[in-house]
Amino acid sequence: MAYVPVPKDLTKVKTKVMLNMTKRQLICFGGGALIGVPLFFLLKEPMGVSTAALVMVLIMLPFFLLAMYERNGQPLEKIVGNIVRVCFIRPKKRPYKTDNFYAVIARQNQLDREVYRIVNRKKADPRREKTDQRRHRKGEAKG
Repeated sequence: MAYVPVPKDLTKVKTKVMLNMTKRQLICFGGGALIGVPLFFLLKEPMGVSTAALVMVLIMLPFFLLAMYERNGQPLEKIVGNIVRVCFIRPKKRPYKTDNFYAVIARQNQLDREVYRIVNRKKADPRREKTDQRRHRKGEAKG
């Protein structure tokens, strides 16, 4: 009796459309054929058959790579996009910066204490408030 392994993770299974290929593969292979085959027939006479075939293969190779290559569930264009983003777009040096939550709490605590001292000083010492008012009036009289 034949044994056929069935994958447990069905997210990696892709639906086949035609000729046991996915839509992506059909589009990429079709695009490669649309460019490569006419190029072969155009270059066959001036360059020779072997050179025209080599040029055709080199022109069609990126289409085949786009159709077939996949790493960690990502197609080739996403991988190339990530490489371009890391090497050229983002800055080379990216220092690690953190927001220290405890420093924020300490600053807020200090501000709360200062506000509490200001509010309680005025409430606790009404004479001081009158003295401050007198000083203020004297300053206006002198100025």
